[in-house]
Amino acid sequence: MSGKIRKAVIPAAGLGTRMLPATKTIPKELLPLVDRPILQYIVEEAVASGITEIILITSAGKSAMDNYFRQKPELEEKLRAMGREADAERVRRTWEMANFTFVQQDEQKGLGHAVWCARDAVGDEPFGVLLGDDVMYGGYPVLRQLTDAWEEYGLPAVATQAVDDEHIVKYSSLKMEPLKGRVMRVTDMNEKPTLEEKFSNYAILGRYVLTPEIFEILERTPPGRNNEIQLTDGLRELTLKSGMLGVEFEGRRYDTGNPCDYVETFAEYALRDAETGPGFRAWIMRKAEELREEKG
Repeated sequence: MSGKIRKAVIPAAGLGTRMLPATKTIPKELLPLVDRPILQYIVEEAVASGITEIILITSAGKSAMDNYFRQKPELEEKLRAMGREADAERVRRTWEMANFTFVQQDEQKGLGHAVWCARDAVGDEPFGVLLGDDVMYGGYPVLRQLTDAWEEYGLPAVATQAVDDEHIVKYSSLKMEPLKGRVMRVTDMNEKPTLEEKFSNYAILGRYVLTPEIFEILERTPPGRNNEIQLTDGLRELTLKSGMLGVEFEGRRYDTGNPCDYVETFAEYALRDAETGPGFRAWIMRKAEELREEKG
């Protein structure tokens, strides 16, 4: 199988229980990072990687995501009448970036099941997957790094970086062999291993390029850890059957799925922002001085 990757799946059906009570009414993917929701950064990465069709996996009560990516002509018209052309363009961009398809996951059966729900929308072609919690920062889009590997080798690929022992037990551990540069050949993997079970400290981190073969595998994959259909279990079978690449990506991953990491991510993005950065940096300096004085 070959060809350009033009479709991407974003699983975003989770309940966001680690971010309650905010996520009672606001999908965690729509929580803001400065002036844009988390989800928009992820869509922008996909679009910058050549994706033209976004398939969002949602669930009941998360219609706000559907609404966010729909055209808002009245709002755009009002903003332009107020002379706020730049704001109108930002609103317009939210629905013009790509073609959006929304698929509802009726039951919370795990990430593997969420990806399987996209089977009809994806069809018979390779596709990307971007997790809705993971925001990637860097000069070259992480998904693009994976599609580059796909175009060169014609094999599915996962994004990976080395993490410490504290974190590898929370992710998927990869067994790999060197191939070329930052691209490695995956030979095995396991989900949330103990330190004794881990293959390495290289973890799968939020980005994938897969083939439609994964859907048939996931359909017959039994529930694994937490009684959920684990994507890693399906990926392991795909690896052993067809081969898999691990791309040690350039860039930094931010986890926005829990309060502490979300706050740290927000702070870093606020510091980088041209509008908020100077004032926020000055506030941090003042706050740090206050804390030093309190400690002294």
